[in-house]
Amino acid sequence: MKLYMKQKVFSWADRFTVKDAFGNDCYYVQGKLFSWGKQLFVYDAASGAEAAFIKQKVFSFLPRYEVYVGGAQVLEIVKEFTFLRPRYTISGKNWDVQGDFFAHEYSVTQNGAPVVAIAKEWLSWGDTYAIDIASPADEIAALATVLAIDCAVAQQNN
Repeated sequence: MKLYMKQKVFSWADRFTVKDAFGNDCYYVQGKLFSWGKQLFVYDAASGAEAAFIKQKVFSFLPRYEVYVGGAQVLEIVKEFTFLRPRYTISGKNWDVQGDFFAHEYSVTQNGAPVVAIAKEWLSWGDTYAIDIASPADEIAALATVLAIDCAVAQQNN
């Protein structure tokens, strides 16, 4: 299953839609404008219900994001301390993340099997990502992981 995420170029708060391969809106992502740390709400486009909530832990040495689904924490994405290449740990699932995070070309695997592949599209107005998710059961967790890593990379670039 493929999802496409296009971020707006000029926006005070994070606001964008996530579309499927046919161009239909699947999710709506909205950031909280004035908050300590990054907070993103992911809403189901069809029902308007909250699908996930991503919250940055503020008082942490390295970027750390918690993902909540249905009010319960399901994932924690932590940027590890490394000198050469960024590395992320995902607690809550047995997922491994690898690739080029600055170019937004990376993948998430579980025991060697692909979970999600992320690729930034070049020559587009605004950041556009193609997210290829192997299993529909991992759709929300995979999308939240992509959003959290994107926030960590953006924070490091600023």
